[in-house]
Amino acid sequence: MSTPTYLDAAARTALAAGELLSRHFGSVLEVNEFAAHDIKLDLDVRTQELITGQLLACYPDHAIYGEEGIAGNQQSDFQWIVDPIDGTVNYFYGIPHFCISIALRERGQIIVGVIYDPSRKELWQVERGGTPTLNGKPIHVSTRDKLSDAVLSIGFAKSQETIAAGLPLLDYFVSRARKCRLMGSAALDLAYVACGRLDAYLESSVSLWDVAAGKLLVEAAGGQCELEPRADHPDKLRVRASSGRLDLEVRP
Repeated sequence: MSTPTYLDAAARTALAAGELLSRHFGSVLEVNEFAAHDIKLDLDVRTQELITGQLLACYPDHAIYGEEGIAGNQQSDFQWIVDPIDGTVNYFYGIPHFCISIALRERGQIIVGVIYDPSRKELWQVERGGTPTLNGKPIHVSTRDKLSDAVLSIGFAKSQETIAAGLPLLDYFVSRARKCRLMGSAALDLAYVACGRLDAYLESSVSLWDVAAGKLLVEAAGGQCELEPRADHPDKLRVRASSGRLDLEVRP
């Protein structure tokens, strides 16, 4: 059997992970850790193990970098960036808004991005230089150019510092945009920006696995996605993703 393309491998793997999550959604779940604003599930670990096994079976010399740890050849030029359940708290509480995010980075450049929402059976996928799609149909960012017409997602991370940074954003935009939402899944926020459901997504602290696939999707769909490492936590990123048509500067 021939080796699948990177995009096909990512899509097949995301679908398989989605089947696992769907089977357990709404059931009693084993919790590895309760934190103040987060939950770590045994299923997070099991889902990443499934993803790791499928990807390394196709590409045994590649690296895996995921929320639940690393695997494979960490010296490889090819690194799969994996979030096995983006929106774990939603998942745990039975809220059907979560996804699997898989990206492939070659020598620091993201070349493949796949996001799968098993609740809605929606699969976003893109490869660098290609057309981004949702369930096989091309997508594009919103054409709305007035903030008063826009729907924004404002994300809040898990520390008091990042919550304090997010509140002024919400306060500023909630009276200027048509609506502000707090959705609970960074990867789906980016997928929604890419297909025009959201006009922008702003958050002060996320991890690379939350946004790697979505960044490529947004940019390929005609939008903008800025990632800035935080000075206090270099492994965390500020993200501002949008259609590129809105004024998102916060002014006194």
